[in-house]
Amino acid sequence: MTLPTARVTPIEVLLVEDDPGDVLMTREAFEEHKVNNRLTVVSDGAEALAYLRREGEYTDAVRPDLILLDLNLPRRDGREVLADIKADEDLRRIPVVVLTTSAADEDILRSYSLHANAYVTKPVDFEQFISVVRQIDDFFVSVVRLPPRLNG
Repeated sequence: MTLPTARVTPIEVLLVEDDPGDVLMTREAFEEHKVNNRLTVVSDGAEALAYLRREGEYTDAVRPDLILLDLNLPRRDGREVLADIKADEDLRRIPVVVLTTSAADEDILRSYSLHANAYVTKPVDFEQFISVVRQIDDFFVSVVRLPPRLNG
């Protein structure tokens, strides 16, 4: 299915992922795609919140248009990060796609209860993983109208 191309402006994507292999595959999916979105990677939940709140080394961080969030992260897990994002007046409008290996009903229910915008289980197969990431990319670039970045 070909999606309409309403907008081809690159978007800022924050990937919160601690698995180097998944980071590499996600980067590859973004690099070989038609729109050159900017992908920033942080590897744990505490770092994700520091980035989003522009704390420490992230004072000049660009506010992402989309967050791809793994659930099983060091320091602060993705469930806590999602709860913090959606409880924060300045961050809650940023769409969060949970992108995780867990297919557990309790993780899916909890993520939606915490206001995740989508829940996607990572395929194990390389080609399927690339395909899933590209579909997420297509959807948020070509179909969805994202909220404007109000403060950066």
